[in-house]
Amino acid sequence: MGDWTLSETVSTSAGSVSAGHAGDGPDLVLAHGWPWSSFSWHRIIPFLAQRYRVYWYDMPGYGQSDKAAAQRTSLDVQGEIFAEMLAHWRLVRPSVIAHDFGGATTLRAHLLLGCDYERYVLMNVVAMRPWGSAFFDHMGRHVEAFQGLPAHIHRALVEAYIRGALVGAVADDDIYGLVEPWLTDDGAASFYRQFAQADERYTAEIEPLFGKLRCPVRIIWGEDDPWIPLERAKALHALMPQAGFETIPAVGHMPQLEAPKRLLASLESFL
Repeated sequence: MGDWTLSETVSTSAGSVSAGHAGDGPDLVLAHGWPWSSFSWHRIIPFLAQRYRVYWYDMPGYGQSDKAAAQRTSLDVQGEIFAEMLAHWRLVRPSVIAHDFGGATTLRAHLLLGCDYERYVLMNVVAMRPWGSAFFDHMGRHVEAFQGLPAHIHRALVEAYIRGALVGAVADDDIYGLVEPWLTDDGAASFYRQFAQADERYTAEIEPLFGKLRCPVRIIWGEDDPWIPLERAKALHALMPQAGFETIPAVGHMPQLEAPKRLLASLESFL
């Protein structure tokens, strides 16, 4: 059974990226979002790896990947890096599961950069304007006021922000695994840099193309998502009428940690 590890370092146009893979079978790539990392998949990877060859990586600026001061990590860059990672792994038509900003990242790779997918899951994704929560919008407009916070206040802010995405119970170890990459000096700087680089034009460019997806698609949504409410999921589905649509009741923004067994059942019925 494969576990989540980051055993590979890949040189990309946006810096070094930490990556891993496990299992054997049809290719399946996991794309995390903000402010997460590939650790967010660690509870479902062992089960997926029983049937698939599963690939994952930390986006540039996230997790254990490079977090350089001058680094661009906006969604246009992340779409390019996703395409680079598929080329590095020599994957021609993998299935893809995308979460949060991983949605816009993989949609850009598919619709603008020519990456083809066998099957495609969009789970509680950022894909349309407006983005995210009220707090995300507030941070984006006042980034400088938050930079340079004392370490203990920064940690409390990051943890509170992450917990604000959740409805179901999540283990304390999982919370720590999500928070920890942002607690180093370069991690803290990168955390706030993501707000500063957020730009809705990178979803505006692809929204008119949602009817041109070239593979079977399923939208899966934690029904009680505090960040991206169910109405946004329905609006996305209206732009992707060819997609299947399913919700997971009593779950927030992180089905892979809040309800991994129910998510796996949904994935199995589609993949």
